[in-house]
Amino acid sequence: MSADSNKQTIERFYEAFGQCNGAAMTAFYAPDAHFHDPAFGDLQGADIGAMWRMLTSRATDLTIELHEHEADETSGSAHWIARYTFGATGRPVVNDIQAKLRFDDKGLIVDHVDDFNFRNWAKQALGPSGHLIALVPPLRAKVRAKALGQLEAFKRDETSSSV
Repeated sequence: MSADSNKQTIERFYEAFGQCNGAAMTAFYAPDAHFHDPAFGDLQGADIGAMWRMLTSRATDLTIELHEHEADETSGSAHWIARYTFGATGRPVVNDIQAKLRFDDKGLIVDHVDDFNFRNWAKQALGPSGHLIALVPPLRAKVRAKALGQLEAFKRDETSSSV
């Protein structure tokens, strides 16, 4: 696809995110896409869309700011900020994220890597214990396991409600 088309895909993706439209976000990914971030780790294929649907369905006060973005014929990047209340603790979070994306020849996302400072996120979302959680690998792994467990429960609920 053209650089302009891929740049527009980035704009529409984050617009859908700001509207808490996880289904629309899902449609921007190729079926065999890969996603990675510090909270969920690596996700493949349908799990990516399920993650976005889960996160947007639970959001109560999410705002997304796309600060800057660029793209060429095969890749792109975005600097975006998410502001929300972390549901488990009720604490406010401002997460500053750098995204790197790769696109297939149809303009679908095949690789998406979000990078953010996990320590800063954990301190905001989890409070004073977040600092320790971010520094100690086994505790950090527990946060990831909990996120993945929530994703699995969401997928089960989504499947059972569509039957």
